[in-house]
Amino acid sequence: MRLVACDLDGTVVRSDLTISERTLRALAACQDAGVGVLFVTGRPPRWMAPVAEATGHRGVVICGNGAVVYDLGAEAVVQVRALAPTDVLATVEALRDVLDDASFAFETIAGFRREPQFMPRHEAARLAPVVTVDEVVAEAAQVVKVLCRSESRLADAMLSLARIALRGVAEPVHSNAAGNMLEISALGVSKASTLALIAEQRGLGPADVIAFGDMPNDVPMLRWAGVGYAMADGHPEAIAAADAVAPPCEEDGVAQVLEQLLGQRLTAAG
Repeated sequence: MRLVACDLDGTVVRSDLTISERTLRALAACQDAGVGVLFVTGRPPRWMAPVAEATGHRGVVICGNGAVVYDLGAEAVVQVRALAPTDVLATVEALRDVLDDASFAFETIAGFRREPQFMPRHEAARLAPVVTVDEVVAEAAQVVKVLCRSESRLADAMLSLARIALRGVAEPVHSNAAGNMLEISALGVSKASTLALIAEQRGLGPADVIAFGDMPNDVPMLRWAGVGYAMADGHPEAIAAADAVAPPCEEDGVAQVLEQLLGQRLTAAG
C-alpha cells in the first residue's frame, strides 16, 4: 500500500456532510507512514474548499469523475479532460431520444450552466447562467460533465438507458441511486483513467494502490486498483466490482480498514 485513492461522499463524507475525527486521524496516519492519500470525487473543484478545510489536505485531487485534476493548495486547475463540443451535442441529442423529460446542465471550467427546465437542488446553482446547449457549445466552454435529469425515473433506470444510447460517444455514470441524475464525461474519462495517469507520474502501478468507493462512478477505480474496497452500504455495482467490503461510511469504514492495514505494516516492519 503506497497510495490510498478515496472517494468522498458516502465513503468518507457522511450524510451530515462531515468527516469524522477517526477518519481524519486514519488519513493523517497514512501520510505519516509515507502512504499517499488522493481524493477522487465526482464533485467539481468549486465544491472542494470544505474538504480542504476539514482535512488540511493541500495536494492535488481528482474531480468531476476524472475530468479535472485540481491543486487544492494553489486553488488551480492542473489538467482538464473535457468533452468535445460535438460530443456534448451528441450526448444531449441521444439522451433526449430515450428520456422524454430530460433536462441538462453543464459543469464547465468557467462554471455551472443550466437549461431553464433543469432545476438545481443547491441555492448557488440557481444563480448560474441559464443557457441552451447550443449556447454552451458556442461559448467554447470546456464542458467537463454533462448533467442529465429526468424527474420521472431514478438514476439506475436512467443509467441502463444511457449506457446503450451513449455507447461510443461518452461515459455515463451516477453517484446517487436515490436521485434522478446522470453525470456524463468524455469517452474514456473515468476516476480510474485519471488515477492511472497520476499513479504513473508517481512511479506507481495498480498493485501499489488501494481504493475506496460506494457508487457506479467508483466502479472503474475499484476494478483498477490493486485492492478495491466498496462500502458495505454502497451500490450493488460497486460491491460487485470490489475485492473487499469495508464497513459503512457512517461507521467510519475507511478508517477501520486503514487502521488494520497500517497495523499490519507496523507489525511487519517490527
